[in-house]
Amino acid sequence: MNETKCGFVAVLGASNVGKSTLVNLLVGAKVSIVSPKVQTTRSRVRGIVVHDNSEIILVDVPGIFKPRRRLDRAMIATAWTEAEDADLCLLLIDAQKGLDETTQSIINTLVKQKRQTTLVINKIDLIAREKLLPLIQKLKDIPIFDETFLISAKTGENVKELLTYLANHMPKGPFMFPEDNLSDLPNRLFAAEITREKLFLNLQQELPYSVAVETNLFEERENGIRIEQTIYVEREGQKAIIIGAKGRMLKKIGAAARFELSQIFEKPVHLFLFVKVKENWVNDPERYTEWGLDFNA
Repeated sequence: MNETKCGFVAVLGASNVGKSTLVNLLVGAKVSIVSPKVQTTRSRVRGIVVHDNSEIILVDVPGIFKPRRRLDRAMIATAWTEAEDADLCLLLIDAQKGLDETTQSIINTLVKQKRQTTLVINKIDLIAREKLLPLIQKLKDIPIFDETFLISAKTGENVKELLTYLANHMPKGPFMFPEDNLSDLPNRLFAAEITREKLFLNLQQELPYSVAVETNLFEERENGIRIEQTIYVEREGQKAIIIGAKGRMLKKIGAAARFELSQIFEKPVHLFLFVKVKENWVNDPERYTEWGLDFNA
């Protein structure tokens, strides 16, 4: 029998470069929420994939950006801690955006840390190949990059090659999780993340960043799963927007979350949403503990 390998891969990058899309594709199931808005990922999410006798634990960390508040600082601190602790570090770059200020800042930090990194240029389906050459030219002389992959997490182009590379570079050791595990995220937290994704997809501008979702009840019953969740907002005006005229917005968000959760858990889901005003929830230490973030970062 071949010797098993197991290791952690930190998936780094600026906001909205496709980290969560790539992790979901590699795992073969949705373990991390996705939206077109930046900074969707709030806590670190581990996706687990077994390939060629290797267990690869992909750590989808919050996107790195310029922090404005405590939550931002905690998210970024988590990203860098996970990168430091991982066996392998991937840096995703958006092929269209190239070396923007944020990505250059991330590279500067990795160079300063002398952190060997695998470079992954994503979204190549959205750019002409000849336009990729100047970007590759700029990056090829940076000493920290040990390998470069040009991929599309959306279409799957070259992702199998990346997966094989990751499997080959895991350290020898026993598997840390059962082979049928796809994530280490508890069902209660995962269900809250799905609802938060629907908030991101249905609400405009800054409001989703002022929202937290907590699962108060996750109970398996004969007729399916009963889930009760509280959506916390900071002001009464935000509560009114989420509920919407005659409750239409809340029903829309609930229906979308209920449908997806039923698909994921493969049984009926009875979802009940409540909206509460909790001023300054963003400075509540309990929220940070639940998300695996350092309140004092």
